[in-house]
Amino acid sequence: MSDVMTTNDMVRDYLLDLQQRITSSIAAIDGTEFLSDTWTKAPGEPLQGDGITKIIEEGTVFERAGCGFSHVRGHRLPASATQHRPELVNAPFEAMGVSLVFHPRNPYAPTVHMNVRMLSATPAGGEPVCWFGGGMDLTPIYGYEEDAVYFHSVCKNTLAPFGEDKYPRFKKWCDEYFVLKHREEQRGIGGIFFDDFSELGFDHNFAMMSSVGDSFLDAYLPILSLRKDTPYGERERNFQLYRRGRYVEFNLVWDRGTHFGLQSGGRTESILLSMPPLASWAYQRKTKSGSPEDDLYKKFLIRRDWL
Repeated sequence: MSDVMTTNDMVRDYLLDLQQRITSSIAAIDGTEFLSDTWTKAPGEPLQGDGITKIIEEGTVFERAGCGFSHVRGHRLPASATQHRPELVNAPFEAMGVSLVFHPRNPYAPTVHMNVRMLSATPAGGEPVCWFGGGMDLTPIYGYEEDAVYFHSVCKNTLAPFGEDKYPRFKKWCDEYFVLKHREEQRGIGGIFFDDFSELGFDHNFAMMSSVGDSFLDAYLPILSLRKDTPYGERERNFQLYRRGRYVEFNLVWDRGTHFGLQSGGRTESILLSMPPLASWAYQRKTKSGSPEDDLYKKFLIRRDWL
């Protein structure tokens, strides 16, 4: 058990440093400091542990930017974490991670999501096991081919040291995960996603997860700098709010991370930091053929080999 505690401490230290590095960079761009909300789960609650939720609301560049660290322990894994690991049903567990979603104010600047995490569990009478998950994906309101190619290029380079199979495998996994099944519609242009991952051994699993976290700013900031000052009007703003409604639908209906947090008795405010501050819905809204809005559906919200 002491070895597990040592490795968990190492992962925790990395995640806290990653959160600080990312939020410091974003605060410098926005000109607004993150609100830092430190929380603790008291003994007697379904989960014990702690975390730091950092958030900008009504910033200059970001209408909402949330980046949360959490480290929790529980007596029994929730169903969302055992559907692929039946041997761990009812096992005590420990989970930690950094998750972020940034919603820019400008409709031409894409929403971005990144998450890196580790989960360990101890089956009855068995040895502790741990696995990793993570990834990042881009959700434009108005699509740009060069942005999608650049983002996927960084994702591919990030995974290259861990095997040539990883990018195509995790890109496909991302496409299959970030889809609104009830609408048969992709959430965005994808990226990379992996979950329940333990096949490389602890050191390489941790290194791969860290590589994803470390490359996030390189993947997103150049795109943000290109789009954040693009002029826009009421038409673009209305379409942005409409598309944000799709983001809300995915997070509440399909996202396993949201389900894990709520099922395990996690902190609701921190779990839902990914939600946009404003969103809208319209009944059977149609886009004009040949318009930039129509291009989003026909050229970007489809599964493509961007590279």
